[in-house]
Amino acid sequence: MGTTRWLDDDEQRTWRAFLGATQRIREELDRQLQRDAGMPLAYYQILAMLSEAPDRTLTMSQLARITRSSASRLSHAVAKLEGRGWVRRSQHPADHRTTLATLTDEGFAALEKSAPGHVEQVRRSLFDHLTPEQTGQLHAMCRAVLEGTREGPAPE
Repeated sequence: MGTTRWLDDDEQRTWRAFLGATQRIREELDRQLQRDAGMPLAYYQILAMLSEAPDRTLTMSQLARITRSSASRLSHAVAKLEGRGWVRRSQHPADHRTTLATLTDEGFAALEKSAPGHVEQVRRSLFDHLTPEQTGQLHAMCRAVLEGTREGPAPE
């Protein structure tokens, strides 16, 4: 075991600011989606990722990786979305051990209806506080962190 690499004062301030900012943004986005669309941010993310996939379909393992969710948490969320008629699960035709998640027309309509309010909240919570240069810097920093994880690069 080596010595602990403690955070210096600048790193500690940065770390605490990062935690506070990301927590606040997630809370604001979740609150807005719950209020206006009756769904948590996690459900919106699942619907959005499925909407961008070919045939609006991904394997459950792909969806878990993209949303950075555990298999059990994703399975629970998809079951709730299935109950609303927004997502449909089925077996992969070529591999019956693989489960597919497909965004239904009703789910796509729910996503389309909630997207304008969500985007406006993203602007209010994050981008309205940044210059274009800071936005580029933030993107570069987030990519650097995501590319340093074991899962490999995150989707753009």
